[in-house]
Amino acid sequence: MPNMDPRAMKNLMAKMGIKSSEVGASRVVIESGDKTIVITNPQVTKIEAQGVTSFQVIGEISEHETRHAIEITEDDIATVSAQTGVSDKEKVTEALQSEKGDIAAAIIRLKKKAAEEGQIT
Repeated sequence: MPNMDPRAMKNLMAKMGIKSSEVGASRVVIESGDKTIVITNPQVTKIEAQGVTSFQVIGEISEHETRHAIEITEDDIATVSAQTGVSDKEKVTEALQSEKGDIAAAIIRLKKKAAEEGQIT
């Protein structure tokens, strides 16, 4: 409803059972699987209607890729090394990191690389 007085709007919303209030915030962070959204200098409004609470956020937005730390254990390295015959711990670790910790994929990667280099027939 453009050009409506803010007080009149608030009164109308109150009659409809909708409550709104400002939330003091200095930063809002939204984390998803592959990215993080950071909203700085936000104006956050909390809206309650029909038993549901929602938030409206306005501000300066920046997005960042989320990098998950991959935990590679000594057992993982030993398993890949035993299955591929690659004794270079650094190469095995690099393959595991490239495959995001997936042991089977790291084994396939190393075996394929060895086959391309003529080490495995």
